[in-house]
Amino acid sequence: MPEALWIALPFIVALGSGALVFMLTQAQMRVELTEARAQLVQQIKSTGERVRTAEAEARRKALDEFLADVRVEERQYVREIESPFERRRRLVIEERICFRSIPLSPWTERELDADPTETIAAVRVAEVRPISAPVRSRRLLR
Repeated sequence: MPEALWIALPFIVALGSGALVFMLTQAQMRVELTEARAQLVQQIKSTGERVRTAEAEARRKALDEFLADVRVEERQYVREIESPFERRRRLVIEERICFRSIPLSPWTERELDADPTETIAAVRVAEVRPISAPVRSRRLLR
């Protein structure tokens, strides 16, 4: 019986060392897998941040290009109001917002009192009183 034990002992030791090597290899692979998953999660987060940053930059650039094409058209004329007792002159300034050549708002009219002795440049510096200002056109400029 002892001779059979001496013959089987190297096989038992080889089997035990093989099992030990297998367990160590599995543990090392789990550690590497955990590290790879952590790196992958970090890359996904950084990629998401880069994508959001690129989208925000593209939105900002598109808005800047849009606002570069938005302009305010202005026209002005003098309106004379006659009543039985007096005759007044008013400077009328009309404005509207346009995108390229497409009007986005109706004409907004402002009137300024103008004395016959004042020049149009002096009247323009005077206080502006809005007659009818649509709220819609003011929101576009904010």
